[in-house]
Amino acid sequence: MTNILVKTGIAALIALAGFSASASTAAASGSEFRILVQHGWDDRGRDRHHDRWDRPRRDRGGRCAPWLAEEKARHMGLRRARVVDVDRRTVTVVGRDRRGRDRVVFANDRGCPLIRR
Repeated sequence: MTNILVKTGIAALIALAGFSASASTAAASGSEFRILVQHGWDDRGRDRHHDRWDRPRRDRGGRCAPWLAEEKARHMGLRRARVVDVDRRTVTVVGRDRRGRDRVVFANDRGCPLIRR
């Protein structure tokens, strides 16, 4: 009978030690709950009008430069490439390739993305 009481006492002692160890590690992180909402800009300590997310695209150099369109056309294999038309939406470059005259049309946007060849 004393053997059962000794074993029960040791089991209770181990259980209490386990609870106290887990409580101290859980309390170390602190009880804190946050909700963060991410928006396109942060308004702390800056003038909002100078934030890069608020500026229109055309103010950030959002147009295709003619020299860049010519250079991209040369890299695509066009010889004697030259810009022949620039309008609001497109930049047209003509030149020659192995088959003869060819034209490349780029979007008039930053980086001169290719529309058609």
